[in-house]
Amino acid sequence: MREGQFIKQNKERWDSYQQETEDPDELAKRFTYLVDDLGYAKTHYPFSKTVKYINSIAAGIYLSIYKNKKEKSNRLLLFFGRELPLILYHNRKVLLFAFLFFMAFVAMGAFSSWQEPSFVRSILGDSYVNMTEENIAKGDPFGVYKSQNEFIMFLTIAWNNIKVVLMSFTLGIFFSIGTLYILFTNGLMLGTFEQMFFAHNLGFRSILVIFIHGTLEISAIILGGGAGMIMGNSILFPRTYSRMVSFKRGAKDGIKILISLIPILCVAAFFEGYVTRHTGMPLILSILILLSSLGFIVWYYILYPRKVYRRNMPDAATEKK
Repeated sequence: MREGQFIKQNKERWDSYQQETEDPDELAKRFTYLVDDLGYAKTHYPFSKTVKYINSIAAGIYLSIYKNKKEKSNRLLLFFGRELPLILYHNRKVLLFAFLFFMAFVAMGAFSSWQEPSFVRSILGDSYVNMTEENIAKGDPFGVYKSQNEFIMFLTIAWNNIKVVLMSFTLGIFFSIGTLYILFTNGLMLGTFEQMFFAHNLGFRSILVIFIHGTLEISAIILGGGAGMIMGNSILFPRTYSRMVSFKRGAKDGIKILISLIPILCVAAFFEGYVTRHTGMPLILSILILLSSLGFIVWYYILYPRKVYRRNMPDAATEKK
């Protein structure tokens, strides 16, 4: 777009932003739009007066938002309450794709194992399958979760899960291909793993036991994959930004999602180390933990971001569905 056309298209809106308002939602909307305009102008007209003009308006709004504001401990509340949900909302399609891609290979792993039982060993390995079958024969199919000290198991699992999610994110730098590979392998393993128990008529019980920790753990792997794809896609599809600017934006958004997953992975490791081993716990308690974990993921990563977006972007009310 020519600079003249860009100015003509946005000048009236920029002028309106110079009129004072005390509505925090309106200020947030103006600032967000101006940051986008500034990024576009810096990319396409880096030495133009337009950049200085937009920057001066944005700076004025920034000061009006933060004037006389002391730095308080509510920085975390702002991050988790608004900043991260907006990132999740704007990248919802990428996160949805990561979920669907992962689930497709879960289904493929389960179907392949059902059709060809030997497929389980090719994916999970002979030693793990033999150990599980021995535990099933003993009447303790989930004995593997009782094989270590609770605290050691918690630390080991937390570190391993964090490494998997970090790898899933980091490999996104290879144009998202590395991230897709991690989602593919983990999805295939999960489908194969579950089918192994279904083949022994332990499918429902395995869900009630394993998904006590698995709900949060698997959700974090999918979200970490989505974060990696956000970074990878920012290189492939820079849109109106230069490729480097787009990459920096994508990497920052991905890292912020990654930060939110660390406590989730720690809670999942705590469940696996301290709770999952109690395979004889009351059914209602198992279901309650499972549904609470699932409910949190759905609420915070799907429903709440939409609510925050609508609250901070009034124009979203008229947005086409």
